[in-house]
Amino acid sequence: MNKVYCCFPGGKHKALTMSYDDGRTQDRRLVEIFNRWGIRSTFHLNSGFLGDDRHIQPDEVRTLYAGHEVACHTVTHPTITRCPLPSVAREVLDDRQALEALTGYPVRGLSYPNGSVSDGIEALLPACGIRYSRVVGNSGGFALPDNPYRWQATCHHGHRLMELGEQFAALSKRQYLYLMYVWGHSYEFDNGDGWTLIEDFCRMMGGREDIWYCTNIEFMDCMDNFARLQFATDNAFVYNPNARECWIQVNDGAPIAIPGGATVKL
Repeated sequence: MNKVYCCFPGGKHKALTMSYDDGRTQDRRLVEIFNRWGIRSTFHLNSGFLGDDRHIQPDEVRTLYAGHEVACHTVTHPTITRCPLPSVAREVLDDRQALEALTGYPVRGLSYPNGSVSDGIEALLPACGIRYSRVVGNSGGFALPDNPYRWQATCHHGHRLMELGEQFAALSKRQYLYLMYVWGHSYEFDNGDGWTLIEDFCRMMGGREDIWYCTNIEFMDCMDNFARLQFATDNAFVYNPNARECWIQVNDGAPIAIPGGATVKL
């Protein structure tokens, strides 16, 4: 029987994604740095705060975050474990609706305001159209998420960022998939040498041939697409029912792309 492995797009085995909350005006400088080095990020916005002196303007959301992902952070950033579940649903759905009007695409991601989550909130999210949500804290590792509704990042940018980045860049064993996930708030870079830190990190990590640079939802879509592949019992062929191509490795061969809608002999 063929041995089949999932790959990231392009046949890569490492992925880097970033995640920044609150939509503060410092996002403008952060996006410019990410774009310069080819880094992709998700930006979690509170639609109820857009347009004041500390946050970006609603009419710049679509252009500022082009090439990145806009995701939910609730409308007003409450500590949602203290709120009735119907109120949580309204905070998420109203945020989605407002952000979708600004971006022109379905908004399907979330980060929990104040890191606030419960089993009831987690169970509510799929019915609200949310595919993943990020918690706070640092895993310190590069494993893929076991539960995308309690997705913990590798690190906050203030926690061993360069050290972990160097470890991630050095990973070479292709029998594993690795994910480095960095989170934070762009206004935090105003403290100390924060902007130098993120610039140095992006310079070190950008432009590498073995890394797939993705948003949070692109990572989830990649995993979901692979899960929908339909393999023959002996892995002799595979049918891809997705619209997008999927990448796999068969035995010890080079990674191959399975086009959307195609059946491919392996």
